[in-house]
Amino acid sequence: MQENYYDGVFNIKTKNDQKGFPDSAHYHRYEATPYLALDRLFDKYTITKTDKVIDFGCGKGRLNFYINHFFEANVVGIEMNEKLYIEALKNLDRYQKKNKKTDQIEFECCLAEEYEITSADNRFYFFNPFSVQIFMKVINNILRSVTNAKREVDIILYYPAKEYIYYLEHQTSFTLKEEIALNDIYGNNINERFLIYRLC
Repeated sequence: MQENYYDGVFNIKTKNDQKGFPDSAHYHRYEATPYLALDRLFDKYTITKTDKVIDFGCGKGRLNFYINHFFEANVVGIEMNEKLYIEALKNLDRYQKKNKKTDQIEFECCLAEEYEITSADNRFYFFNPFSVQIFMKVINNILRSVTNAKREVDIILYYPAKEYIYYLEHQTSFTLKEEIALNDIYGNNINERFLIYRLC
């Protein structure tokens, strides 16, 4: 129900998952975060107009449009798959017909580890888009950026991989700020949750 409702409100198409598998074993198949999960996340976690959110493995851009619609924040979607990137651009074109603040949404077609972190980027979203090896490279890029421009940074993990958690908690200065459970929605699957890590 919510999948159809929000896609309709935003005038986009994000429901179908990626068919087949990526060419690289390091990059995982696209799957959009359920709108029901996003509702729960942003009921408890606040994004402001001054935040800039980077969505690694953005697919067709669902998170980008959701955040822009409700919070008017800047959002950049990073997608390595050219077909999904084109779908995201088509969604942006559709979204523009019903919304005014589309200059706050960007999509880039590149590998996650090649995206250049800017001093404005401060919220980073991951729904297990790639292997822990790529994740480590991306986190190191973020940490280097913070060294050059001190700021508060959050890492938001949905359905968090154990390897991601271990790396953040044992090899970085990020600390767990909040856990948002979804087991009342999805049953007893302990992986159905958001973990938010903060670097201050």
